[in-house]
Amino acid sequence: MNPSRIIAPAFALAALTALPLFAADPATTPPAPATPVAATPAPVPRVAPTLANVPYGTHERQVLDFYKAESNKPTPLLFYIHGGGWVAGDKVANGPTVKPFLDAGISVVSINYRYSWQAQIAGVKPPVKAPLEDAARALQFVRSKAAEWNIDKKRIGASGGSAGACSSIWLAMHNDLADPKSSDPIAHESTRLWCAAVNGAQTSLDPQQLKEWTPNSRYGGHAFGFMDPNDIKSRDKHFAEFLAAREEYLPMIKEYSPIEHASSDDPPIYMIYNSAPALGQEQKDPTHTANYGVKLQEKLRSLGVECELVYPGAPDVKHHGTDGYLIEKLKQ
Repeated sequence: MNPSRIIAPAFALAALTALPLFAADPATTPPAPATPVAATPAPVPRVAPTLANVPYGTHERQVLDFYKAESNKPTPLLFYIHGGGWVAGDKVANGPTVKPFLDAGISVVSINYRYSWQAQIAGVKPPVKAPLEDAARALQFVRSKAAEWNIDKKRIGASGGSAGACSSIWLAMHNDLADPKSSDPIAHESTRLWCAAVNGAQTSLDPQQLKEWTPNSRYGGHAFGFMDPNDIKSRDKHFAEFLAAREEYLPMIKEYSPIEHASSDDPPIYMIYNSAPALGQEQKDPTHTANYGVKLQEKLRSLGVECELVYPGAPDVKHHGTDGYLIEKLKQ
């Protein structure tokens, strides 16, 4: 069937990680109270980018900010993909905490990308192709600037929250998208990563798999056109239709589900969630449940790939946030 014209709720991980998670979800965020119960704290000063709004494509959303770490040798790089359900969010407002990385001698790139609803209006099928392939193209563009920006092409780690986390894991799992035969030199660059560390990642977009893991799952249909692109609040309202049409969309679902690309040559992965997993049980926040992380960790461990999964009460926690994990891995 053809879908009718039919982001992820923000949650707090302040106790667990220094990185912001993802944009507040306009589809589910309640209105602010008329009278604040407490004074709003002063905003934390942001580091100004070395280069702002650098285009890596022709669309207005295909831009990135670059923060250069001072070094007399090529630096590792944090490649940050903001969250917002692929329908909202911004590289600055929902970007990374830059200073700890610069202080550690790690440069930073934070990207914007086409929203899935923009792709749907433009006729991109499936709509999720736009944000995910934009992330890959931005990574290739950054590598093409390695000499100019003093970047170590090998030591690039991806991070993000929610949809940005899913995009990061997809890049980490996917075979190299480099095309050495292309007439475009940027397309010759690799899309492989040194590591990835993410918050609240969705590791699959397969509706049948998600219902088995978390019965009240509702996220993912919009990635394949099951939403009204003129109303982002409709994003999670057509999951049943998506599930019913699964067989028709299965090849695309497999292409854009990170877990489907897991293999023994994948880089180390770190995932953090704000509540403990409970496979097969309904979750308070099914869009960011640690059930996603449990299933990807199981698969990666069976392949011999390093994967650290963190949630309240998790065993064998070595890193309590994405910042520390990324800095350690990128400086190795």
